[in-house]
Amino acid sequence: MLSTPSQSTPHYSRRPIDAMSPRSSDRTLPARPVGRPIEDGSVDVSVVIPVFNEEEVLFATSSRLTKVMQALGASYELLFVDDGSTDGSERILEQLQVQDEHVGVLRFSRNFGHQIAITAGLEHARGRAIVVIDADLQDPPELIPELVARWREGYEVVYGRRIERRGEGALKRWSAALFYRLLRMLTDVPIPMDTGDFRLIDRKVRDALVQMPEQHRFVRGLVAWVGFRQTAVQFVRDARQAGKTKYSLRKMLSLAADGVLSFSDRPLRLTGYVGGAVVATSIAALIGVASAASLGRSVPLWFTLLAALGMLHGVTLLALGLGGAYLLRIYDEVRGRPLYVLAGHLPPREPDGDPT
Repeated sequence: MLSTPSQSTPHYSRRPIDAMSPRSSDRTLPARPVGRPIEDGSVDVSVVIPVFNEEEVLFATSSRLTKVMQALGASYELLFVDDGSTDGSERILEQLQVQDEHVGVLRFSRNFGHQIAITAGLEHARGRAIVVIDADLQDPPELIPELVARWREGYEVVYGRRIERRGEGALKRWSAALFYRLLRMLTDVPIPMDTGDFRLIDRKVRDALVQMPEQHRFVRGLVAWVGFRQTAVQFVRDARQAGKTKYSLRKMLSLAADGVLSFSDRPLRLTGYVGGAVVATSIAALIGVASAASLGRSVPLWFTLLAALGMLHGVTLLALGLGGAYLLRIYDEVRGRPLYVLAGHLPPREPDGDPT
C-alpha cells in the first residue's frame, strides 16, 4: 500500500520550506490498487507534458509515453497541459483522455507560456516523482526509465543534458551554448549548462517549487535554486517529429531575460561599478589638470571639459547604482522566495526516562 502524503497547498509567505515529506526516501514503485481514489503522492510517476499547437504529433507522443510507462511497471499518469492551442490539439487531448484512464488534461483559457504550463502541471501532478517533457518528441520518452533509476538511487533531481542537438541550425545551437555560459558567469546559482526542462524531480522538490509565487518564471533556474541532490543523464536531442518550433526569437530572448534577471543582480550592480570607475578616472584627470596649471603648463580646454563631464556622469551612475542596490532589496522581498529550503529534519530524541 502506498503512503499518501498530506496535500500541499501553495503559500506565499517568506517562512522556510520544509520539503521533507513522509516516506520521501522510499523509492520502491508498488502498483496502485485498482479502484482506489487517487490522491497526491499515490501515483508513482507523473509525466507533465506542455502542449501548444502540437496536433501533428500528439498521438505519437501519447503512444510512446504509454509504451515506456507500461514497461516501467509503476503506476503513472500522463498530464497534458494545453497552453491555449488554436489548432486541433484540444480535440485530440480530449480523445486521448477518454481512451486512456492514465491521461489527464489541463486546458488554459489562452496562451500563458511554456514556463507557466510547466508550473500548472507541477501543481496538479500527483506522483512521488514528476517528469517534465515537451510534446514535440525532441526529448526521448525512452530515457524516462533511466531518470527513474537515478531517482531510486537517491537523487532528487535528474535532468537531461544534451550532448548533441539534431535538426537545429548553427545559429540556434550557438546562441543556446552562449546563453548558458553567460548565465553561469552572471549568476551565483549553479544552473546546469546544455539542459532544458526535460528532467525528473522528487515530490519534495515539487512541493518547494509550487510555493514560490514568482510571475516571471524560469523553471530550470528555480529547480537549481532549491538545491537537493542533482545529477545529469546525457542524451542526443532529436529533431522535431512534426510541425515547427513554437519558440520564436522574441520568446527565446524573453526566456533569456527571465533567466538572467531572476537569478543575477550583477547587470544592475554594474552601473555602480562603472560609475565608480568613471569618477576615479575623472578625479585623476582633474588632478593632472590642476598640477599642470600650477606648473604653468597649458592644458587643452577640451581635456578639462571632458574630465569635468566625466565626473558629472560618473556621479550620476554612482547614484543610479546606489538606487539599484535599494531596488534589489525591494525586489528580493517582493518575489517572496523562502530564506532556505529544508531537505530533512532530525529533531532531538526525547529522553527515555530519568536516570536512577
